[in-house]
Amino acid sequence: MSRTALEGVRVLDMTHVQSGPSATQLLAWLGADVVKVEAPGGDITRRQLRDVPDADSLYFTMLNCNKRSITLNTKTERGQEILAALVRGADVMVENFAPGAVERMGFTWERIREINPRIVYASIKGFGDGPYTAFKAYEVVAQAMGGSMATTGFEDGPPLATGAQIGDSGTGIHAVAAILAALLQRERTGRGQRVNVAMQHAVLNLCRVKLRDQQRLAHGPLAEYPNDTFGEEVPRSGNASGGGQPGWAVRCAPGGPNDYVYVIVQPVGWQPLSALIGRPELAADPEWATPEARLPKLAKMFQLIEEWTSTLPKWQVLQQLNSHNIPCGPILSPKEIIEDASLAANDMIVEVGHPERGTFTTVGNPLKLSDSPTTITTPPLLGQHNEEIYIGELGLGDEELRLLRSGGVI
Repeated sequence: MSRTALEGVRVLDMTHVQSGPSATQLLAWLGADVVKVEAPGGDITRRQLRDVPDADSLYFTMLNCNKRSITLNTKTERGQEILAALVRGADVMVENFAPGAVERMGFTWERIREINPRIVYASIKGFGDGPYTAFKAYEVVAQAMGGSMATTGFEDGPPLATGAQIGDSGTGIHAVAAILAALLQRERTGRGQRVNVAMQHAVLNLCRVKLRDQQRLAHGPLAEYPNDTFGEEVPRSGNASGGGQPGWAVRCAPGGPNDYVYVIVQPVGWQPLSALIGRPELAADPEWATPEARLPKLAKMFQLIEEWTSTLPKWQVLQQLNSHNIPCGPILSPKEIIEDASLAANDMIVEVGHPERGTFTTVGNPLKLSDSPTTITTPPLLGQHNEEIYIGELGLGDEELRLLRSGGVI
């Protein structure tokens, strides 16, 4: 029988909302035993954006599959004693509270390391040390301060946020990489260590091509951008590919909001593409035949392509382009993605049962390991595993558990 990659690894999940839970859910999908420690009132996202009354929201369920849940009031003396016992038995502890919150509970890194020298203690914050440290961080704030918004949108429009949650879930993925590296290093040294990941830093890492272009701009205009003029800063460039090969989203029939196909024009693809759009003569025309000749006319080139694509449905455009090995992809809406049979077949769109809300659809594990297949299990109800962990694993008695509950400790 296959063993999971992180079998035997205990993760103490003291995270909430998205950046932290996205990280710990990935660890759970990789096989770690993730114990979510919630205040008696629960993670705030259990109640946010509810679509089913009195049931955990999709916001919560889609970020907390494959975990166990206990409740604990860490502001009480007994709660802190229990937390210390949990730390003692953990391999990894993850938190994304505001700066200083865990320290105010009495759990500095020095104390945590004293309790458990082998623990990997990971913190997700909005920003690193410096003038922004105390700023409140949200998804779009991280996008704004990490370089994404300034370079997203069209030249004549305002900066735009991306629909991808690069500030929250993007940071969670970075945190997972750091945690796994620290666990691997522990195998050699026997020691745990502190891991810090900032949302601003993670977004910046995802925006490196724009920093590349900022430096290139010092040597002249960026020819592969569709912009007519350039100042001292990298401009917003609409749907330009941002890479060495020009690309654009071109409209298809019947002209709905997502009736588009993204097309990339490689040098080798120009001859078949010019034939497809009914302009075969452009393949040999010196004004169009080479990438260098086409660069100054990118807007006109994609206009010519769109004159063809706008007469056909996007799936037909996709079929014809792919038949000539031209890189392309349809713009898929969330509805189309949920209904995509291939994503379901790849376990990327998954149906999960839930005791309160019934079946819901969620995203599957994008990390595919041949010896460690992932089964997505239902997220825990609030405090669902209190008895299992407090009595069965920490050795507390039934009476003490009753007193902890009545005393507001759990």
